[in-house]
Amino acid sequence: MPFLLACRLIAQSDMQGMNMPGMNMGSQASPAENFLMGLSSGTSLNPAAWPMPMLRHSLGSWNVDLMAQAFIVDTQQTGPRGHDKLYSTNWLMIGAQHKVGTRGAFQFDSMLSLEPATITDRLYPLLFQTGETAYGKPIVDGQHPHNLFMALGVIYAYRLSDKATLELAFQPVGDPTLGPVAYPHRASAMELPEAPISHHLQDSTHISDDVLTAGISYKKFKLEASGFYGSEPGENRWIIQQGPMNSWATRLWYLPSKNWAAQVSTGRLAHPEALEPGDQIRTTASLSYSRPVAGSSWSSSLIWGRNHYTATQQNGNSFLAETVAPFRKLNFFTARFELVDKNELFPGVPDAPNARIGAYTGGFTRYLRFFKTVQTGLGANMTFYILPADIKPEYGNRPIGANVYICFRLRPPAS
Repeated sequence: MPFLLACRLIAQSDMQGMNMPGMNMGSQASPAENFLMGLSSGTSLNPAAWPMPMLRHSLGSWNVDLMAQAFIVDTQQTGPRGHDKLYSTNWLMIGAQHKVGTRGAFQFDSMLSLEPATITDRLYPLLFQTGETAYGKPIVDGQHPHNLFMALGVIYAYRLSDKATLELAFQPVGDPTLGPVAYPHRASAMELPEAPISHHLQDSTHISDDVLTAGISYKKFKLEASGFYGSEPGENRWIIQQGPMNSWATRLWYLPSKNWAAQVSTGRLAHPEALEPGDQIRTTASLSYSRPVAGSSWSSSLIWGRNHYTATQQNGNSFLAETVAPFRKLNFFTARFELVDKNELFPGVPDAPNARIGAYTGGFTRYLRFFKTVQTGLGANMTFYILPADIKPEYGNRPIGANVYICFRLRPPAS
């Protein structure tokens, strides 16, 4: 059903042209619907000035949004732990909004991915990445695929006044109120096909199960809280798993203008890693900026995330700076810089070192207009790593990772 609806929307857009955000959509969106359309992943927010790359259309009394992208990536890595692989990261997101009375609206969210099929052997190579399992073993130097259902749920918004909005959400699969906008949805990360190695210290909860959220927005602030199932997804990526609502998170947003979005958040994850004892207490802070430039935007993020591991009483910190800068509409320069504490690089080894890893990524994507609502991009990036001397025998003195990729992305015809 989501696939058929997506095909219908694309066909209509090619025949009629798509309405852009803020334009009359036939069925005029209410303030509550506009509030919902501004959400990113779950109830998280990119800066409002970011021109969200979505197709938007009205179907009767419904307003429907469609976003999709797919990367076909060839990864090459150096060093004793480096690997090579051809794979695809991808997702399709559909949101449908409908008014409820004069002040309310609800939105059905769905986000699907074929990564369980397009990423073989349950991971793709990513040096120094850790988190989750593959074939019953901890994943080290690799990134897990996303589930078929990356998001599924309903969000309700009610305008209490011109300055205040109440929101309630239930997501069998979704994003609780912990961390910045997750990297697949983050404006500053849109041209990077690979996950950050800080993912499991910042935004890894974006595919949590049984998420219940309540929040209130007032002027430039938004305060929200979630309960959810804290365990990371299992290795069967084709199903929706469920569990008790045993974890919690709370987040405060500050939105001083359309160009800026800042958040601080904290939460407790009940036994998130299947093969590691104990809980994690995660705390994050982030600042994001977007400024429209020539039909796209220059977007940047600064993110800090910290995990406290209750079983070992250790702390792990992560720092990320990330930007994407357009040049003459169809060219995008990207950069990502990370410093991340990693204590899981040697599973099963007593007194394994806790290593602080530096990862410095630069890249470029060039888009070509073959179709009206689909852009095809060709790009590449390279990551250089800095690591402590005591783990260089395992990784080499100067390991490097490189990606060459083709990207397909839905974009409104006017972008």
